[in-house]
Amino acid sequence: MLKIDNLSCQKGYNLLFNRLSFEVNPGDILRITGTNGSGKTSLLKILSGLDAQEQSCVSLDSHAVKSEAYQEEIFYLGHLSALSGELSALENLEFLTGLNKSTNQIQLIKALSNIGLKGYEDEYCAKLSAGQKRRVILAGLFISNAKVWLLDEPFTALDPDGVAIIERRINKHCEQGGLCLFTTHQSSTLPNQKALAL
Repeated sequence: MLKIDNLSCQKGYNLLFNRLSFEVNPGDILRITGTNGSGKTSLLKILSGLDAQEQSCVSLDSHAVKSEAYQEEIFYLGHLSALSGELSALENLEFLTGLNKSTNQIQLIKALSNIGLKGYEDEYCAKLSAGQKRRVILAGLFISNAKVWLLDEPFTALDPDGVAIIERRINKHCEQGGLCLFTTHQSSTLPNQKALAL
């Protein structure tokens, strides 16, 4: 269970959210909504351990954020595609999943195929469209063994087929006992999703 207790976040003079408390259980899909600048990305960064604010207010199965036991169960996907145009889709994915020691090239190729990039493995990312670049990043969802997925605007730049692929993957992850928190300004057909408004 991911537990957030009395969490606050302030950026400069702006209080983004205050005394925020909620729990996310295995199998849960939580959609985080709010206007631009409401704190959606800041919340995911705190939960991922990238932002040290109020870290004592966040725990996963009693393990505090930033602890090794917590961090190994977190998969965070930011809204910006951190890709090198000078590397191929396969090379970028290999770099992005480099912390997963058990990943091999066959798994990487299969992940790219699952995300709809079969035949693009050796294409330089500089030549890919915005949607294809986003798919390279999202291919990590087919490799990650983490229990908690924190996805910031995962559907950005995707066509309807790409959105459907990601929704099916999220749904399968949660059916198998994982949990997912995501932000989006787009409509989502994910079943049984809960909502948190900031």
